[in-house]
Amino acid sequence: MTSSPLTPRRPAAWHTATVVAAVPETSSARRLTFEVPTWPGNDPGAHVDVRLTAPDGYQASRSYSIASSGEGTQVVLAVDEVPDGEVSPFLVEDLQVGDQLELHGPLGAFFIWQPTDQPRPVQLIAGGSGVVPLYAIAEAHARAGDASPFRLLYSVRTPDDVFFRREFSALPPSSVEVDYVYTRRAPAGWAGVTGRVTRDRLDEVVWPAASDPLVYVCGPTAFVETVADWLTAAGHRGSSIRTERFGGA
Repeated sequence: MTSSPLTPRRPAAWHTATVVAAVPETSSARRLTFEVPTWPGNDPGAHVDVRLTAPDGYQASRSYSIASSGEGTQVVLAVDEVPDGEVSPFLVEDLQVGDQLELHGPLGAFFIWQPTDQPRPVQLIAGGSGVVPLYAIAEAHARAGDASPFRLLYSVRTPDDVFFRREFSALPPSSVEVDYVYTRRAPAGWAGVTGRVTRDRLDEVVWPAASDPLVYVCGPTAFVETVADWLTAAGHRGSSIRTERFGGA
């Protein structure tokens, strides 16, 4: 993924991380929890670089959003496997509890959300596993009791591909309003339209430009760029639109 080069609120460094839990998130994704004794805490919306080192010394690294927020020495990632990828298949299929790897972070100050004493609408827009940092933001918002109204538009292929469904359902109803868009298959009894997000759908469910919301958009590059263009065309200020795009696998 790509993000702003601004310095994060917490100092970034390389850390040794030990896997303490590894559970399925979807049929193609896995939730990984790491214990990192030297970790400075998780800013909601931040990401890390994950570095793997092979026995012959070959190294590969990729960036992944952090699904956890708040103080503590644990880091949670939710990794979606990319076919023919170099790093994600190992993280999803092979990494075991007790294994160690290196994390560099936390990174990405531009995409970080912090509570405020001046409430402002916040619109979260996710495509697929791009919901990972947005879940961290929504959970931090609920935990802080922040008064800013929150909405999430989550575009996902099928109900089986939803990340953090139970966790979103467990958040107080007043903390975030979630709108799902199913692009391939909707759940039984679904009254909405199945298909990709359209500009009309976006206009229906996101905070209008007149509300001056702070907008976070994360997902595949084409999704993020299209949504950002629609938001700008609808009158949203460019300085209020924060984006992250997926990168290598």
